[in-house]
Amino acid sequence: MDWLSHLLDMIPVTGQLEVRCLYGIPWRVAYEPSKTGEIPFHVVLGGTAILEDPDGGDPLQLGAGDIVLLPHGSAHVLHDGSGAPPAPVLERRNQNLTIRENAEAGDRLDMLCGRFILAPEHERIIRGYILSTLVVVRGARGDVAGRSTTLAQLASLVGLMQTESTADSLGGRAMLNALSAALLTLTLRHAIDSSEAPAGLLALAAHPRLAPALNAMVSAPARAWTLPELANLCNMSRATMARHFRERLGRSAADLLTDIRITLAANELKKPSVSIEGVAESVGYQSARAFRLVLKQRIGMSPAEWRRASASQDLSRPNTVRLWHKAPESTRYVGIGWLGSGSRRPDDLGRAIRGHARRRVVVE
Repeated sequence: MDWLSHLLDMIPVTGQLEVRCLYGIPWRVAYEPSKTGEIPFHVVLGGTAILEDPDGGDPLQLGAGDIVLLPHGSAHVLHDGSGAPPAPVLERRNQNLTIRENAEAGDRLDMLCGRFILAPEHERIIRGYILSTLVVVRGARGDVAGRSTTLAQLASLVGLMQTESTADSLGGRAMLNALSAALLTLTLRHAIDSSEAPAGLLALAAHPRLAPALNAMVSAPARAWTLPELANLCNMSRATMARHFRERLGRSAADLLTDIRITLAANELKKPSVSIEGVAESVGYQSARAFRLVLKQRIGMSPAEWRRASASQDLSRPNTVRLWHKAPESTRYVGIGWLGSGSRRPDDLGRAIRGHARRRVVVE
């Protein structure tokens, strides 16, 4: 199995397609910040729209076939660019989704809106390592001859989403949600294939010499990987590999391995029948004590505390799982040569993602 399939098995993301917008000029839509664990997306089927960048960058002009993912769920605005007050909007429902439209004629926007939903304990990997920036895929609609295979697949998928959102077909809502989940996977695949893969795992996977180390850690995270072993897989010296990892990922291979292990451990701790010692061993820690130390330093909770909080859905405490989407800045590792068996300064836990990871990524 490839690394992305392994990762999406580890951190399943569901998709929900909820609204189809049919607006004639003038129109304007303001979206509130998303709830924890939600990533909004928009797919333009026809017409044009302007997205006001929630991070304060220049507005983005969107056209038919453009796909936008907003990983941090920030408040954002889409409009027609006319500056005129928006026309009244009527809302109706068919069997599968909500349709919002106005009565204005002329050039009309046709847009699908939905969200990806992930568990709080998976936010660190998704937002910190995979989707750390605004992502825009251009032109996944109509004739894509001569362009990438993945873009052609995206165009077909968008066509299916349009068809299912138009018809009140049996099982239509299940189809729309399944297609939305596939939209995320294809968007990630397309970003890797492009020259503008965002900083993080996508940029790492796009580097042909670093990809073997990524595959190894995601495929076998419980193995006691050493830096020389990973460097050997990449045919690089340890220093060269470490430098390239930081350039592409924004952090070390040890950070990545530890976060993968902690994510797996969070999944296992949800199973009451599995002991903490069993969880520790399954994710690569030689003792329950070492596992408790790493978990406490990473998320501010012991395994037993996390298990109780997860069972009661009380994951809103400060300095707990909700901070997993914050990226680590630096880590001091104890032990000789072992990745993922270290300690972290408490003030590192809540540091935000490095500034360069906040840029937008537009994939043509």
